[in-house]
Amino acid sequence: MVLKTFGWSFAITALGLAAAWVYGDWKAFGIVAILTILEISLSFDNAVVNAGILKKMNAFWQKIFLTVGVLIAVFGMRLVFPVVIVAISAKIGPIEAVQLALNDKEQYQQLVTDAHPSIAAFGGMFLLMIFLDFIFEDRDIKWLAWLERPLAKLGKIDMLSACVALIVLVVASMTVATQAHQHGGVHVDKAQTVLVSGVLGLITYMIVGGLSGYFENRLEEEEEAEHEAEEEAKKSGKPVTAVAMAGKAAFFMFLYLEVLDASFSFDGVIGAFAITNDIVLMALGLGIGAMYVRSLTVYLVRQGTLDEYVYLEHGAHYAIGALAVLLLVTIQYEINEVITGLIGVVLIAWSFWSSVRRNKKLEQEPEGSAVEA
Repeated sequence: MVLKTFGWSFAITALGLAAAWVYGDWKAFGIVAILTILEISLSFDNAVVNAGILKKMNAFWQKIFLTVGVLIAVFGMRLVFPVVIVAISAKIGPIEAVQLALNDKEQYQQLVTDAHPSIAAFGGMFLLMIFLDFIFEDRDIKWLAWLERPLAKLGKIDMLSACVALIVLVVASMTVATQAHQHGGVHVDKAQTVLVSGVLGLITYMIVGGLSGYFENRLEEEEEAEHEAEEEAKKSGKPVTAVAMAGKAAFFMFLYLEVLDASFSFDGVIGAFAITNDIVLMALGLGIGAMYVRSLTVYLVRQGTLDEYVYLEHGAHYAIGALAVLLLVTIQYEINEVITGLIGVVLIAWSFWSSVRRNKKLEQEPEGSAVEA
């Protein structure tokens, strides 16, 4: 079962790691491995969400999602998107960005370094909004209850996530300006760049969230219309035309999944910039990770164990929050890329361990008892 589901992912992993070693050295090998783990850890909750929707779709649309969807996820978001980010930030053409990445790594590295404040501000704000929206929402299951309970109460205030994120952004931009002034430099442009890029990150998050909500609403409307049509057909004795309605609903499911997948893969791409600026290693690591996320989605659907480890989604979002903070910090200070990469792994491992402990406690306690970490 495992080999059948993850076979292609294992094969891609072997080829990708070998390519990383040939391209660079053992350090490149390690960076690709960390990026792969990062992508899987950040996108685990994506796999859970995907599996919950995918199991409602028929075999045809499942194949579409796992074939066309893989092409969009791996080649579109993990390969093309990092090039676009660098090209826009460094104000060069995409082709030139690729050529520099492959042929003139020193100049490319310098361009990325110069563009890092805008990349970090943009990505840090996007990731921070995802974390804040998660942590301010009241949930039945809480991992770190001592922290999540009071934050959920605060979350009842409208637009709190956006307000907190904007305050963090203003502080970050003011810190850049203050540091520059203390060192006798004039970096008004840099502070302004951080502020503008952060606002664009916030806007991007809102657009992606709006599109996701739109497709989710359309999906619910289609499901309601399908149910009503089936009820009317049964009452009138007419044949139920569920195929057409299911096909239309499945189409909206597919669009919704692609928007969700794009937003989650954006997390991985932005997080990858905190680990490496090498576009080849980034594409290899995130591409391998994307394959595992797809395989994991299929595995969860076939096994039907979506709710077994309930804290993993929490761990993934805490990892996103940590990456957001680290990206904003790297606007002004340098942080070791290995530390950055391993924080997410530690949080995911911790949440998995907490889930296992919770499951054991539930087996021992009377039915209906609530168990929180």
